[in-house]
Amino acid sequence: MTDSKELTLRIAGKPNEKQKEFFVSRTRFTAYGGARGGGKSWALRRKLLAMCLRYPGIRCLIVRRTYDELKANHVIPFLREYGEIISYNDSEKAIIFENGSRIFLGYCSCERDVLRYQGQEYDVIGIDEATHISEYQFSVFKACLRGIGNYPRRMYLTCNPGGIGHSWVKRLFVDRDFRANESPEDYSFIPARVFDNEVLCASDPDYVRSLESLPPKMRDAWLYGRWDVFEGQFFPEFNPDIHICAPSAIPKYSKRFVAFDYGFDMLAVLLMAIDTEGVLYCQAEHCVSGLTLSAAAGRVSELCRGFTVEYAAASPDLWNRRQDSGRSGFEIMQPVSGMPPMIPADDRRIAGWRVLREYLVGADGKPRLYISSSCEELIRCLPALLCDGARPEDASSEPHSVTHAPEALRYAVMSRIIPESRGTFDAFVFSSSKNKARSFFD
Repeated sequence: MTDSKELTLRIAGKPNEKQKEFFVSRTRFTAYGGARGGGKSWALRRKLLAMCLRYPGIRCLIVRRTYDELKANHVIPFLREYGEIISYNDSEKAIIFENGSRIFLGYCSCERDVLRYQGQEYDVIGIDEATHISEYQFSVFKACLRGIGNYPRRMYLTCNPGGIGHSWVKRLFVDRDFRANESPEDYSFIPARVFDNEVLCASDPDYVRSLESLPPKMRDAWLYGRWDVFEGQFFPEFNPDIHICAPSAIPKYSKRFVAFDYGFDMLAVLLMAIDTEGVLYCQAEHCVSGLTLSAAAGRVSELCRGFTVEYAAASPDLWNRRQDSGRSGFEIMQPVSGMPPMIPADDRRIAGWRVLREYLVGADGKPRLYISSSCEELIRCLPALLCDGARPEDASSEPHSVTHAPEALRYAVMSRIIPESRGTFDAFVFSSSKNKARSFFD
């Protein structure tokens, strides 16, 4: 009788029907989400707790965007509800069980944070608010789901529509649109609505009314959990299975040019190749922060080494004179040894994105743009680019960390003659700063 009461004390609370589905799911990746207020965080804590009690010595990880959010939403509730059977080690950032099981606490507020988890091993990973992380970050966490112990290897995700991860979560769990290396049987989705959470509806009816008063699209997403009204990915046309190529696939007989976006926070430079049919290839990249203008020019020159590079399309603001020196960025960068002739890029945003979209779509099912698998930053950033909330035809400037490489790619395609949706165009013509067509051979 004592043991029975102790067990009831350890895992208190009565799950609703959707939470029960979440608890019994055995797929490798289980997402539980939709509307806000569905009791997702409550369920995630209890699922990890049950796994730790069931499998002594298991290693779990729970992740949220920031550590402060993690403490408020999970650490404090864990200690309040189960302080008799667990302890918290702040230096180890872990919740420790008497049987040797651990729940490690992680955060991932930006792309570089996820690099701390490379090479780590966890048996179970819980990602709270998965739509707050990018697909690249998700892929790193997927690689951490491994180990040598006789434990289940599972990932549990909670999510709401919207955010930087909206598109990949929707693709995998809602649309079930799988790619070549993704097995449908590994993924399951449990939709949640606030009305499933009877406890919340009874104790805080004003919360439901506040959701009902939201603007229509936000209301449909947050109250009813609709994923089709809260899109976000700016380039849904981008498909790694189609647009990523091996470096060896780039034709040897290709003309080359570079395009770069410069800021002290990030230099993103792309080495582009163009074949005789006018198909573009992003052959190599260099993305680094904290460089002066002259140092950035040196990195551009380094990327061009060994190739005959016809020109470098760069942001037009580099031709503006700087107040501190009285010299323009162009005047500082162009004299650096190895720097190709610089031309101001056509920086029209909406027109540029449209041209880039044309290259991704191509004609007759074949794109006119391929990206080498070595260009990891561009591959990471392009699908993470979001729509601007005020101007849907423009890309959002947030998260800023993913905008630099796509901006450079926009400069690259805008330095070319705009391709038609159907038909051919001159393979060796580019646009000068005055929009006058020039041949590579002029």
